[in-house]
Amino acid sequence: VGAEGRGVATIIEMVNMTRLDCVIGSSMGMRMAAQRAVHHARHRKAFGALLIDQPLMRNVLADLVVESEAATTMMMRLAGATDRASGDPQEAALRRIALAVTKYWVCKRAPAHAAEALECLGGNGYAEDSGMPRLFRESPLMSIWEGSGNVAALDALRAMIKQPDTVEAFFAEARLAEGADRRLDDAIARVGKELADLENVEYRARRVVELMALVLQGAQLVRHGHPAVADAFCASRLDRDWGIALGTLPTGVDTAGILGRI
Repeated sequence: VGAEGRGVATIIEMVNMTRLDCVIGSSMGMRMAAQRAVHHARHRKAFGALLIDQPLMRNVLADLVVESEAATTMMMRLAGATDRASGDPQEAALRRIALAVTKYWVCKRAPAHAAEALECLGGNGYAEDSGMPRLFRESPLMSIWEGSGNVAALDALRAMIKQPDTVEAFFAEARLAEGADRRLDDAIARVGKELADLENVEYRARRVVELMALVLQGAQLVRHGHPAVADAFCASRLDRDWGIALGTLPTGVDTAGILGRI
């Protein structure tokens, strides 16, 4: 309870912590789903070979792992920013924008990820004993808590308008990885163009925030992630050589290196 007239300002700190909790919950759900899908594929045979050795299944599983690691890596960066925010204005500004952006995207991706992982187990994945239905049922909740998709996307715009230092913090963080991958550099430039055009910006909010989230994830993976995961992420999420469904990674990615992470 804060001073009169300062209710929202007082509660926002709790909101930030709960939003971080939502990102953590979604990230961990993705990790569990990917682990169970890969484990099943390593032991289930179909068409004369283990599922893990079937090219199309390897594409699906690798894509699930890439999505999981991108979410987890960004979640850890946000947790660090939260720890340092009270004594570091730069980290506080980054947390303000990156938490809203990441909460929107990671929590939005969790249900699709859970559904695809469940499908890897076939009918067994639909049975309660597999544990997958529970992951699937719980996955949409994180996107609803503390601001559903539209609220999170618009809050990111609000932060950029009211606190311009958050935009500077975003680009400062992204540019720490600049020069490491051409596809990431191009995506960072696209964010700059999107933010320079304010026409119908609310209508475009989801598109803008999605791109910002992908850039942040790509920057973290390029700097701190496994090279195979970082390359697959940039080749698909940032280079646009990616389908709508999970399991549409382009040819040439190191699926063995990616699946070796599980």
